[in-house]
Amino acid sequence: MIRVAWLTDIHLNFVRPTQLSEFIETLWDAAVDAVLITGDIAESSDVVKYLELLDRKLNVPILFVLGNHDYYFGSIGEVRQAVEKLDSERTNLFYMSRSGPIGLTRRVGVVGHDGWADARLGDYERSMVSMNDYRLIRELAGQNKERRWHSLKAYGDQAARYLQTVLPRALEHYETVYVLTHVPPFREACWYDGRISDDEWAPHFTCKAFGDVLLETATQYPDRQVIVLCGHTHGGGQADLLKNLRVLTGAAEYGFPVISRLFTLP
Repeated sequence: MIRVAWLTDIHLNFVRPTQLSEFIETLWDAAVDAVLITGDIAESSDVVKYLELLDRKLNVPILFVLGNHDYYFGSIGEVRQAVEKLDSERTNLFYMSRSGPIGLTRRVGVVGHDGWADARLGDYERSMVSMNDYRLIRELAGQNKERRWHSLKAYGDQAARYLQTVLPRALEHYETVYVLTHVPPFREACWYDGRISDDEWAPHFTCKAFGDVLLETATQYPDRQVIVLCGHTHGGGQADLLKNLRVLTGAAEYGFPVISRLFTLP
């Protein structure tokens, strides 16, 4: 049996040094054997620094994906390249968007990808929501709404293609597979303030392409369990899409990082 902590949307760049020390002490006190992070660790200028800090302080495997805030004031391509380099240099850091399946125990494996809100659910064309992503991430800044729609769908498709490759491999070997992603892959998992997001917000907070792969693959492996961990909305909730497909969305508050959940895995 091992003990695993799940963190999401910890936004460490908003956390005072004393709070950061207390948060790390909380992880120490929990006596975790591994940590899972589902994105929004910091911003482009310091996400590598905070990953290095967590690695140094915790000295346990850290399996993570990135969120939209991790690219703020920078480039998706450049941040991913920097994080991939860090992954290759540090034995306890696993960037799941490139790592392939990782075994936590003989019965439990992990896969993951950052994901991206792909604007396929809800009503993107009529939505008046303008995410900071569309100003603060280089690849999206300056695009008009139509061009941005194509970009969002392309990033969602990229995540889905990767999942389509790694999830079946994991399910061949493990009874239970945890899938780490930042963006909720289903409307039913897009929680905020205790409610499911409406057509105005759903395009910017769900990744339908990722969800389609989850449904298809979980259906093909009815004797295996798929548990998806995500964040992004800062609202907590649970959605059971199939008997063997559950999505947990983690709650979060800026400036107050917490352990979203502790798992004891066989």
